[in-house]
Amino acid sequence: MQEIKDPILEQNGVRFFVKRDDLTHPEVSGNKWRKLKYNLLKAKEEGYSTLLTFGGAYSNHIHAFAAAGKLYGMKTIGVIRGEEHLPLNKTLSFATSQGMELTYLDRTSFRDYKAAIPKLREQFGDFYMAPMGGSNQLALEGVAELGEEINSFDQKVDYVCAACGTGGTLAGLINSIDTTTEIIGFPALKGGEFLYDDINEFLSSSENINTNWSLNTSYHFGGYAKKKPELLAFMENFKEKHNIELERIYTGKMMYGVIDLIKKGFFKRDSVIVALHSGGLQINR
Repeated sequence: MQEIKDPILEQNGVRFFVKRDDLTHPEVSGNKWRKLKYNLLKAKEEGYSTLLTFGGAYSNHIHAFAAAGKLYGMKTIGVIRGEEHLPLNKTLSFATSQGMELTYLDRTSFRDYKAAIPKLREQFGDFYMAPMGGSNQLALEGVAELGEEINSFDQKVDYVCAACGTGGTLAGLINSIDTTTEIIGFPALKGGEFLYDDINEFLSSSENINTNWSLNTSYHFGGYAKKKPELLAFMENFKEKHNIELERIYTGKMMYGVIDLIKKGFFKRDSVIVALHSGGLQINR
């Protein structure tokens, strides 16, 4: 936990900490480490030697999955959305350097990528499949360990804030964070209200969950991968002030949102706020 010091925090009577999950591992960082942990353990337990997953050409998940497969001594296959473009970008170059075999699925077929699994089994033989983004029930178990770490922090935590892509990380936090703590998700996508349904689906088999959670859809900055000067300037300033690097897809937007809400007096005075730094910094490279 890294505490942030800033006059804005003092003026609004709050303490603000960043949970530095970006420091977990140089290549399998943040929520990817959490999500992949039990998926890889299950794959090994069930005797698989090959792992397969899906993602875009700049996917943090593909990047981390390839590195994790190499660490575990397992073959990895990445099914990439769209057509092959050579030379490979840095994300896919890194993935192949870790031993990942790449194959491609056109964008129309990728929308229902699970329908392609039988053909992929014909092509590659048997494999353990991790879904796009790595979000499934096993991923929630890994993220729950993160929630337990936050629960054991030596300060009473009033708010936990996290960026949202597929909603798996937030669901894992909802599954594990103390019910006295409010959880706020910041969707990276425009129109992120759909995540309410997806998160509730993840939680459908859970008991004793924290019902004190919500999504703030005001900080998407125009959509998934948009480059807004205001956001980029904020990220640069945040790094200069606090020596914490952010990225523009997820953590930059979430952190901008949290600071903006502090300025607006959204958080109760004398409260402790924790923001999750979920890694993903490879996109900056």
